Amino acid sequence: MPNPSLAILIAIGLSSGLLSGMFGIGGGVVIVPALIYLAGFSQHLATGTSLAILLPPVGLGAALEYYRHGGVHVRAAAVIALTLMLSGWIGAAIANRLPGPMLRLAFGLFVTALGLTLTVGAARRLGWI
Repeated sequence: MPNPSLAILIAIGLSSGLLSGMFGIGGGVVIVPALIYLAGFSQHLATGTSLAILLPPVGLGAALEYYRHGGVHVRAAAVIALTLMLSGWIGAAIANRLPGPMLRLAFGLFVTALGLTLTVGAARRLGWI
């Protein structure tokens, strides 16, 4: 079991909190890679730890600030949270049956596709393509 330094854990928390608050991104994009590459976690350990990390802080701090400014659709959040809980359990059951390298490959492909989609969409809106 890895034993990362407190400084590394604090840096991961600060950077992922800032990016979550700014862009609405969660553990999969910031915390999981940071735990793997900076803290030496396996893919499965990083994914499970990320899920445990995100339970209270993101759902409370950032969401309350957006709610305060009228930026939360409560009904949509409740429906998606409920279905996310169910599908998250199913996804975890699937992930735990995959070997670590296969899970990392799938994650990398997902993040790459997401990045390309966002980049092309933004370039189109800016009139660059």
